[in-house]
Amino acid sequence: MELHSLKPAKGAVKNRKRIARGVGSGHGRTATRGHKGAKSRSGYKQKRGFEGGQMPIQMRLPKIGFKNPNRTAFAPINLDRLQAIADKFQLTTVDVEALINNGIVRKGTLVKILGTGELKSKLEVKAHAFSASAKQAIEAAGGSATIEE
Repeated sequence: MELHSLKPAKGAVKNRKRIARGVGSGHGRTATRGHKGAKSRSGYKQKRGFEGGQMPIQMRLPKIGFKNPNRTAFAPINLDRLQAIADKFQLTTVDVEALINNGIVRKGTLVKILGTGELKSKLEVKAHAFSASAKQAIEAAGGSATIEE
């Protein structure tokens, strides 16, 4: 076997279908588009979501819910996660900048401390918001909870 004698396997290569090249080709006249209608014409393009004139699904389904455009989204951090962060990075002061530097939250994110879990160490915590239970738990452990602007 030589490079010049290589051939594709038998039946692997088909001839290209030559559309609209006369009746003798078998694909002339309507050029495989069928008879009449928008789909047979040039420049035809169906609208996205078009269901053949049937009422489209986005119109059949009811409108639900409400998205508040003035909502402030916080990145939630629970006390047990706060404890793990403080242990891992040996922190006594946990503020938003420390969380960003250690890859816990992204820059420009608002942080809210939530009260799930247990806080063992005395921490000085600075965040954009605190739940009442989180603030109580931080102060019970001897730390301080300060709201950052």
